[in-house]
Amino acid sequence: MYPSRFRYEAPHSLGEAIDLLRMGGDYAKVLAGGQSLVPLMKLRFASPELVVDINNVPGLDYHRADPDGTLRIGALCRHADLERSALLASTQPTMAAAAPLIADPIVRNRGTLVGSLCHADPQGDWASVVMALGGSVVAQGPRGRRTIRAADFVTGPFQNVLEPDEIAIEAVIPAAKGIRSGGYLKLERRVGDFATAGVAVAVETLGENVIRAGIALTGVGGSTIEATAAAAALVGKPLSAQIIEQAAGLAAEVARPRSDHRGSAEFKRHIVRTFVERILTRADATAERAA
Repeated sequence: MYPSRFRYEAPHSLGEAIDLLRMGGDYAKVLAGGQSLVPLMKLRFASPELVVDINNVPGLDYHRADPDGTLRIGALCRHADLERSALLASTQPTMAAAAPLIADPIVRNRGTLVGSLCHADPQGDWASVVMALGGSVVAQGPRGRRTIRAADFVTGPFQNVLEPDEIAIEAVIPAAKGIRSGGYLKLERRVGDFATAGVAVAVETLGENVIRAGIALTGVGGSTIEATAAAAALVGKPLSAQIIEQAAGLAAEVARPRSDHRGSAEFKRHIVRTFVERILTRADATAERAA
């Protein structure tokens, strides 16, 4: 199927792009990597009257760390850039674990992390990773910039809080206050498939105790799920087998999977529990080596 007729614009500045979105209103869409938008348009699940391609806007293709360790990822930073990143490999274990698991190599070469967050697919990997890390999204529009917590950014399946004339220009991951460990695991039927279930875990330890934790779930509900009780169960304690088991059970409880051709709801909860235990056990080993 072919997409419906649309107007295409490729602005050369962020201000110009925002002006176009303001004129287009609810009938305009931003194109960055296009790995979500273009298939939707071809199937006519999305029929924008105006497509604003931001690939000619300079200065958005970065990922870098501020002096305090805050990580910033621009709207045109590709999945493949993050997959190959020495910065992520050395400082962001949860992100480094997720990057090679995003879709397939073709998608990773063009798709973007910020675009994935905006797409708000309940089975999108980056949303749970950024949520577990306590990250946020920076949006810019005619009224200036605002920062939105990742946990507040998605309002439902394929829905986010951006205004029609706003562009998500950056994702921000706060600096760690302790030794950072964690990971991302997902079950998929084949390479590049959507997750049957996925888990992102980010832990920071100081000495023997956890001082911050985040756990988020992919593909087991109508949107990405933040397992706040499971994360809270870890804070202030060492990563003992008993605490890990407790957190894994709480994460499985908050999952809202449906039985389908990928597996039963019970099976998916079991996967969540197993993945949380597996990642936290590795994190415990990392903390011991760092101590």
